[in-house]
Amino acid sequence: MTKIFCDIAELNQIKKFGKKKIVKGFTTNPSLMKKAGAKNYKSYSKKILKICPNKPVSLEVFADDYLNMRDQALKINTWGKNVYVKIPVTNSKGIFMGKIIKELNNMNIKLNITAVYNAKQTQKILKLINKKSEVIISIFAGRAGDTGKDPIPEFKKSISFAKKFKNVKILWASVREPYNYIQAKQLGCHIITIPPPTIEKIENFGKSFNQLTIETVKAFYKDANSAGFKI
Repeated sequence: MTKIFCDIAELNQIKKFGKKKIVKGFTTNPSLMKKAGAKNYKSYSKKILKICPNKPVSLEVFADDYLNMRDQALKINTWGKNVYVKIPVTNSKGIFMGKIIKELNNMNIKLNITAVYNAKQTQKILKLINKKSEVIISIFAGRAGDTGKDPIPEFKKSISFAKKFKNVKILWASVREPYNYIQAKQLGCHIITIPPPTIEKIENFGKSFNQLTIETVKAFYKDANSAGFKI
């Protein structure tokens, strides 16, 4: 089964979606935190963890060098037993963060390696980690697709590489439409992280094409009437 995580940082949404059985965890990032209005990263993160103390929550470092990234990761790890520390596969200069990934993994810190785009990056990560400490590898499907690149082959290879690691989960990130959930399941992705509006659409899966046709035509009819259109 492909688990659904909710990709959000807004506290009211976390309260709402944390109650849904379909949602098995949460992912955040600095951009989502900023959008949610967070001013103090630590205190805001702790508010999230207070709302959601039992489901996995990924909280990301935002430092760009080894020493500060390590310091942030160690602090974030102490905030909750359900925390996964998000580490980017490279820093903003494109330098592979293998040293910190290996170190934190050996310290038994749960990791979510983020901003991964291809199977070569997955391979590099797998060469460094043990087969005990939990690791999520987040592959950004939607952003790859936005540039005209097909992410599916990268998922297939990454999932194949990760089969030897029972502690490693491949995550479909940057969802663009509800159908991505079906694609992730077909591929055998362990997790997919999805924004709230898309999760609500997934909850309504199962409508027939006939139902969809009628609903679509009704919407056009209603809008034409409300606009007072005449020919």
